[in-house]
Amino acid sequence: MDGSASGDQGRTGRPGTGTEDQAGNPVEVRRDPADRTEEPTSAAAAGNEPGKPEAPAEPNEPVADPRQSPRIPHRLARAWRHPRLRWPKRVALALLLALLLPSLAAGIALRVNYAGGPAPGTQTRHRDALWLGHAWIDGRKTDAQMKALVARLRSTGVRDLYVHAGPLEHDGTLPETAYPSASWLIAAVHRQLDGVRVQAWLGDELASEGPVGLRLERPATREAVVRSARQILDAGFDGVHFDLEPLHSGDPHYLSLLDDLHRLTRSRHVPLSVAAHQIDPLPAAHSVRGTLTGHPKWWSQAYFGQVARRVDQIAVMSYDTALPLESLYGGYVAQQTSLALEVTPKSTDLLMGLPFFHEDKMSHHESAETVRAAVRGTRLGLSRTDRTRTRFGVALYVDFAARAEDWTAYQEGWVR
Repeated sequence: MDGSASGDQGRTGRPGTGTEDQAGNPVEVRRDPADRTEEPTSAAAAGNEPGKPEAPAEPNEPVADPRQSPRIPHRLARAWRHPRLRWPKRVALALLLALLLPSLAAGIALRVNYAGGPAPGTQTRHRDALWLGHAWIDGRKTDAQMKALVARLRSTGVRDLYVHAGPLEHDGTLPETAYPSASWLIAAVHRQLDGVRVQAWLGDELASEGPVGLRLERPATREAVVRSARQILDAGFDGVHFDLEPLHSGDPHYLSLLDDLHRLTRSRHVPLSVAAHQIDPLPAAHSVRGTLTGHPKWWSQAYFGQVARRVDQIAVMSYDTALPLESLYGGYVAQQTSLALEVTPKSTDLLMGLPFFHEDKMSHHESAETVRAAVRGTRLGLSRTDRTRTRFGVALYVDFAARAEDWTAYQEGWVR
């Protein structure tokens, strides 16, 4: 919104002279009638000393009348009030309100979602999960670190460990060299944490928004992913957990892959688990965002339900929301919890993700996306939608970025 004003330069001659027009012809310079000052008639009056040549006379220039000087603010104000701008101004105001009012209404709704108190009994069902980094199975972790992990988990509701065992290659295969210490971790967990399962966390970038990545539309790629799951189960893992991103809502190839994977895991009597995108906070929000940005962040609620019916566990990645305030983020998690509960079968474990990491960027503000707000929002959503549901929990992302205060907020808000 730049503004500019042009002067009257050149209307009375070439710039700088004021006495000739553009063709070089003399132009009469008229003095302002209001100027009554007489010109000096002698050298003394002109300020020249006797005996010295007179100073050359300066060309006469028009004298500006201060009463007629332009008043730009006044002119702009009159232009703004011009009748022809009445409808453009109304349209601009309507567009501004159309942009601001939905955001304001959404913010109020999220804040209201965060109000009130969770119902009694809306705490851990001992079906929680923890994402673990790759260091646990590539030889970097020690027995002392394993002992500390066991001590940390014994007083929690964690039942499943999602241990990063990938990533998959873009063709769906998995190198056996990716998990050399898997047997050490699995044996230690089974020996020291009764009932805790070690699932292999597999994933890859999808070629859904660019030329590089895993292509689910290729049958050969999906078949290779199933073979990789079989390979990882043969290595002794207690289940398989998939995180494929960015996965667009409605993708039929992903559903087909889940059908094939579930046949495998059922035959082995182990769980199939997936990390899931968030659900549309507003109807068709994924379509609108996808059209505007090419990156549809959310899944439709219907598609979320289709995925949930094909797996044994579904963990919502309920973080990276870009919300600036803790109260808004907590209200958003409460909404996501309710939306997910409405379409997840009773036979499927539903887990809500907790942000055990700390970053400050456009999509994540650590002062807003706190474990405390996520736990309270989860409990509020559970209280309002299905407070007695047993196959429910939270998933902690991720062990290597967690701080002591994250574990404390989880313990005090969800476990006790």
